[in-house]
Amino acid sequence: MRWTGRPELHGLCRGAGLGRRAPLVPPTEGLAREYLAASGRYPDELIAKLPPLDGEATVEKIAVNAAMAGAPTESMPLLIAAVEAVAEDDFNLAAVNATTGSSAPVFVVNGEIRGRLSIPSGSGALGGVAGGHVSIGRAFRLIIRNIAGQVTGVTSKSVYGNPARIAGLMFGEFEEASPWRPLGERRGCPGNAVTAFAGMGTMNIVDPGNDPDLLLEQIGKSIAYPGANGYAHAITYSEVLVAINPVWAEMIARAYPTAEDVAERIWERSKRPMDAWAERYHTWFIEGGRVDPSTGLVPLVPTPQQVLVVCGGGLGGLHAAAIHGWGETRSITRPVAMPPSDADV
Repeated sequence: MRWTGRPELHGLCRGAGLGRRAPLVPPTEGLAREYLAASGRYPDELIAKLPPLDGEATVEKIAVNAAMAGAPTESMPLLIAAVEAVAEDDFNLAAVNATTGSSAPVFVVNGEIRGRLSIPSGSGALGGVAGGHVSIGRAFRLIIRNIAGQVTGVTSKSVYGNPARIAGLMFGEFEEASPWRPLGERRGCPGNAVTAFAGMGTMNIVDPGNDPDLLLEQIGKSIAYPGANGYAHAITYSEVLVAINPVWAEMIARAYPTAEDVAERIWERSKRPMDAWAERYHTWFIEGGRVDPSTGLVPLVPTPQQVLVVCGGGLGGLHAAAIHGWGETRSITRPVAMPPSDADV
């Protein structure tokens, strides 16, 4: 079809159920070709079939949605890696898309691509700062709507949803300020990488102290609230993502030199006694094997490995951020395969 202007495009997209009334860029053939060229892939290459409708996410379709969102052309390798990640069986995208919960994929980016695409890792990393992550996140959401077929109230039963279902949520790890190895590297993907995590929305944790043990205790106790999805009786597996600001990270690293050490401490402090719930819940926890036999406490997630620790945020201190996992899904890390540059040829 030949586009004659934005009003025509918006009207057609609204009528076809594409987009969410936010501004769209006409994906002309010439523009789409720019995105295809930036991908370094063939247009008809199938990256994945995406639920709920098993839509075929080809490179060309990803390019069209990226163009409509106004994402940087150079973001195509990152978008392709993000699609590959959520399409992994362990990520369980069908359930993430269809659930009554408020889940949406959250993406943590590692490597030099953060700077190239202006993906924030410092102040305002989770929202409020300008950067390429805004249009890249929206491109991913258009892919999920227009290719996968997720439509709230139709193929998705989310009671509330969350803002990440509209604009996406993507941020970088503050590797330059982190005392720990980057998340991607810890998960087998050094350099440019993206981790997909099925998140339930952000929460803030505040503490004016400077004691590493007490800071991690505050984080652990804060994320372990009884209504968290990780404690839901129907959930057998969950994860939690914790972002620690660089000021805290420097202090904490003196006592906990690796991210794995930090995760274990947070995990230990995120256990709750069963009397935090009504008695009718106790049988669910016991029969589901959710109770630590050595302490009688219920951990938020099965093991410390399900606590994903990253360094990020501004230098103001005082705050950490956490994103609870939806449950029954495992985060997936994929390398971002950059096309060869002219210098490489």
